[in-house]
Amino acid sequence: MKTEKLLEIRKWVREELDICVDFWLKNGMDKVNGGVYTCLDREGKIYSTDKSVWMQGRCGWMFSYLCNMYGAKKEWLEASKSCIDFMEKYCINREAGDRMYFTVTADGKPLRQRRYCFSEAFYAIANAEYSLAANDMQALERARKAYDLIYKLNNGLIKDPTGYGPKTIPETRSGRALANPMIFLNVTSVLRRIDKENTALYDARAKECVEEIFKYHFKPDMKCTLENVGPNGEFRSDVTEGRIVNPGHDIECSWFLMEEANYENNDEIHKTAETIFNNAFNAGWDKEYGGLLYFIDCLGNPPEAYEHDMKLWWPHDEILIASMMLYRDTRDEKYFDIFNTTLDYCKKVFSDREFGEWYGYLRRDGKPTMPSTKGSTFKGPFHLPRMLIMVDRMIGEIVDK
Repeated sequence: MKTEKLLEIRKWVREELDICVDFWLKNGMDKVNGGVYTCLDREGKIYSTDKSVWMQGRCGWMFSYLCNMYGAKKEWLEASKSCIDFMEKYCINREAGDRMYFTVTADGKPLRQRRYCFSEAFYAIANAEYSLAANDMQALERARKAYDLIYKLNNGLIKDPTGYGPKTIPETRSGRALANPMIFLNVTSVLRRIDKENTALYDARAKECVEEIFKYHFKPDMKCTLENVGPNGEFRSDVTEGRIVNPGHDIECSWFLMEEANYENNDEIHKTAETIFNNAFNAGWDKEYGGLLYFIDCLGNPPEAYEHDMKLWWPHDEILIASMMLYRDTRDEKYFDIFNTTLDYCKKVFSDREFGEWYGYLRRDGKPTMPSTKGSTFKGPFHLPRMLIMVDRMIGEIVDK
């Protein structure tokens, strides 16, 4: 019976993946300038031609990942290369130490630079994944170079060549953000899978990321994982920023940690990752309307972000990945139940079989914001197809045993 249910889920997942990939190939790819447009309305029509650099990297990674998981297809490889070539030509600030822009125009003119290293992170995984799909060593060298730059910036080994300083005046307040070690852990995992030559380096850096997350951000006594802490992990209870919990972020972090635990065969890391998942899901799941709240305050105070009670697509993708991974690894039925509860919610409110892809942004009651959107500066072909691919493969690992 369980096998039948899993195969039923797998069938839906594969159909949804085909629909999602076709949506972006048909509507998003820029055949004039290269790269991908991601500001698309419900039907896939472009409502802004400015391009997110994050999405060029994420899209470049996704199409190469499809090739590496299912076998190369010409249109997938071309889409990946288009995004990578666009980044290489337009999205790197050569005068500022190869730091990357955050947004550019349709034809690649720079619009905005940010202090964060996430454009570089997605550039790195795109080039690494493409290097495997296309057997391109130059792409792997670009990935290695970007990876090294991120490490140096995150650890204060070099001064940011853009000249941007921390988010807050450091003499007044400094601290740590969960996003840095968790994203770098995932980037490390991708590069280690592809760049076997440097396995020892990636192993060491992955351990650093895990240690930083557990030492500074994970608060078992508070049953949460904090987005922002002081330099030594201090809990800042007197300011909103110090109390922020992003349940979707924590759940995404939990499966990054589970992947590392499985790689190291480390039960302790896996159990802590399971606790992080449970804490985030229990605190963030909306018991009135269903779905995961975007932000919560760990002490129950009002969150500052206006969108705190919205339902966004990507945290639900992360629940589906993490809960299936937990079910695969532990065979605990409660995780299969969480997966199915979340999937039913997503089918009901996010999935749009009429026009394809998922709505990105819902009100708390599950209705799409109006007019509805399928893509934006922050939403492109990444979280949803990654989830569908990973769930498909995990189900295969379960039923094929």
